[in-house]
Amino acid sequence: MSEEKQYPKVGVGVMILKNKQVLLGKRKNAHGEGEYSFPGGHLEYMESFEKCAIRETKEECGIEIANIRFQMLANLKIYAPKHYVHVGMVCDWKSGEPQVLEPDRMVGWQWYDLDNLPQPIFLGTKIIIDSFKSNEHYLRLD
Repeated sequence: MSEEKQYPKVGVGVMILKNKQVLLGKRKNAHGEGEYSFPGGHLEYMESFEKCAIRETKEECGIEIANIRFQMLANLKIYAPKHYVHVGMVCDWKSGEPQVLEPDRMVGWQWYDLDNLPQPIFLGTKIIIDSFKSNEHYLRLD
């Protein structure tokens, strides 16, 4: 049996700010199950990071975002054999109330104060928050 060559996937996490709070949901049926994370997902072929952030946020929680900007980049191998180039984006809430539009993947959405977050936090989300607070844009994790 031949072994198929593996490549990293590109994941985009979206930190949404609203009145000094961030939107988090509890993950299920995926790596990091039971941990809180931002909306996000896989970058599609020929898609920009901004378009991915808009699409994933709309698909997962049905809200509109604005002022989308790059926050950080990391090489995540902690969930091996999964390997991700992780792109963190930060943006502002524009409109809409968060809804659970993918109930097989997320328990619920809620706004949390950045200094009073629920635990445990998904690593991909934690490093975006750490980057936002420290203003470091490239995180070495290995």
